[in-house]
Amino acid sequence: MTEKQTATEKIIADVMANPSPAKSMGDPGITPLSPTHTQQNETEQVQPEPSFVVVVAIDFGTTSSGYAYAFTKEPECIHTMRRWEGGDPGVSNQKTPTTILLTPDRKFHSFGYAARDFYHDLDPSESKQWLYLEKFKMKLHTTANLSIDTDLHAANGKRVKALDIFAYALAFFKEQALKELSDQTGGDFDNNDVRWVITVPAIWKMPAKQFMREAAYKSGLVSRENPEQLIIALEPEAASIYCRKLRLHQMVDLGTQTTQNGFSPTENVGSGMTQAKENVRRNRQSRTFLVENVIGELWSELEEGDRYVVVDCGGGTVDLTVHQIRLPEGHLKELYKASGGPYGSIGIDYEFEKLLCKIFGQDFIDQFKIKRPAAWVDLMIAFESRKRAAAPDRTNPLNINLPFSFIDYYKKFRGHSVEHALRKSNVDFVKWSSQGMLRMSPDAMNSLFKPTIDHIIQHLTELFDKPEVSDIKFLFLVGGFAESPLLQQAVQDMLQGRSRIIIPHDVGLTILKGAVLFGLDPSVIKVRRSPLTYGVGVLNRFVEGKHPPEKLLVKDGTRWCTDVFDTFIAADQSVALGEMVKRSYTPAKPSQQVIVIHIYCSERESVGFISESGIRKCGTLRLDVSGTESTAPRREIQTLMQFGDTEIRAMAVDVSTGRTVKASIDFLSH
Repeated sequence: MTEKQTATEKIIADVMANPSPAKSMGDPGITPLSPTHTQQNETEQVQPEPSFVVVVAIDFGTTSSGYAYAFTKEPECIHTMRRWEGGDPGVSNQKTPTTILLTPDRKFHSFGYAARDFYHDLDPSESKQWLYLEKFKMKLHTTANLSIDTDLHAANGKRVKALDIFAYALAFFKEQALKELSDQTGGDFDNNDVRWVITVPAIWKMPAKQFMREAAYKSGLVSRENPEQLIIALEPEAASIYCRKLRLHQMVDLGTQTTQNGFSPTENVGSGMTQAKENVRRNRQSRTFLVENVIGELWSELEEGDRYVVVDCGGGTVDLTVHQIRLPEGHLKELYKASGGPYGSIGIDYEFEKLLCKIFGQDFIDQFKIKRPAAWVDLMIAFESRKRAAAPDRTNPLNINLPFSFIDYYKKFRGHSVEHALRKSNVDFVKWSSQGMLRMSPDAMNSLFKPTIDHIIQHLTELFDKPEVSDIKFLFLVGGFAESPLLQQAVQDMLQGRSRIIIPHDVGLTILKGAVLFGLDPSVIKVRRSPLTYGVGVLNRFVEGKHPPEKLLVKDGTRWCTDVFDTFIAADQSVALGEMVKRSYTPAKPSQQVIVIHIYCSERESVGFISESGIRKCGTLRLDVSGTESTAPRREIQTLMQFGDTEIRAMAVDVSTGRTVKASIDFLSH
């Protein structure tokens, strides 16, 4: 026996003793049908859209949420929801805070202003039993291995299932919207006539997007049997769709020196927004926005191939997408995959909390939040309205009311007064005013904004350095945080006239209205970038010298290389809407009764084997071929994956019998 043979036998013995991952994962094994196995980009026709009477979009935000709708017969009329009871002074209440309250036995009690006000009025001893949650959406972005069982913490420290909370919130919006639609149409409005759209940040990873869909199923918004009734829309894409419709009187152009709406942008960055807010306030009574069925004047300046950036500045995340215009219909093509990060306006709240910890001590703040949760909420509401008054040219201080129970509890906790703490703290730009307020200098307030704004500017700078992002005609600033004059000024300083900065008047509702338009015509975005690389695990004939010896598997005398990653689509590849990628495989063993195809994904662009690090299994196609004889010499199994939508679909077909199986790609199981 030659030395070489013994080495091979040793490898085979090792493989038998330590089966490869493919074998141990129970893959019966499929192999590409032909050695020249290539991708066929057969773009199949997408099925005709189901018909709905109305589209309702839910903007589920980190800090505030709302819904808007349009009847398919009058697509140019977008109705925003009824005004909420209990709005805050100094804060527009077109949306309601994303806050939720559960009773002590964990039943849904209320949402939004109602939840906040009820919680606030509870006796402190009683409020400890109730579960109050706010700003919880960020958990979906920050949890590394998000699953159906991920927990959230209520204000009193108790844990609740995140899925329950999201489902309660969606059920609340469903009830509100259906009630309003019933009142409008004068009869019970049927949920089956509604197409629902939920917006999510484009930078969210697949598990978070799927989590939203799972919550929608749990809430009864839509059923698993009819998944097409719900569209997951990407926030900056929705904004982009709305911005196409903007007329000149509906926006502020920070980049031009011309007068619009009777003010000159050079006067002051913030004054344009003040004027714009006034217009919005006047229109607010009607709640119906007419979106003219034209392309806005700004858009008509764009030519084939022109690029623009949408920067969606929300409460939790800042999301950037680069789009290119395609004429004649003005369809949109995503040029660069969505980027951004957790740089939303709640970063400023965290900085304020850090400042309070510096003055009063971390131990006290932690204790106060648990013992007086309602008073803590009060303090943050007071901060919120002052935060909105921050501006680059402000000279007078900002006063923040400290709740009485804060002052009182601090004295009990430390044995001295709040005033004493401020004197001792060496934080010289925060003073105590005799009316019981924290008095912050404008510089102090601006310094709370700085870390968050610096992150955004750094990200924009890096984005503008990318070759595919050169020569940007417009930068649309949208989302609630875009109203901040400090942020507007920083973006202007960074761009230095390289592109025009456009801010829609109703900047906080841009995404909501765009999501309604997207629900009416989801095909408006024609090309997207794939955020991940997708493929399946296959067996290939083992090639000596090319394949690693530890991947050798011998089956019925045939030598296979296991765990080969067969790529369907690579990360950052352009994909057209509804694009199908088709592949043909054959069972490695002709007698197989069940064919199992595992789908894998990775953030890396090139992947060799499914056993590499950072590869995760995200779906399984299980095709039963028992009891059916195939006349063909080799059984052909076709695998199809559909891309280009905000979610991915997969199916497998047994060509000889026509038997099909569909798989939903699952990113939540570990």
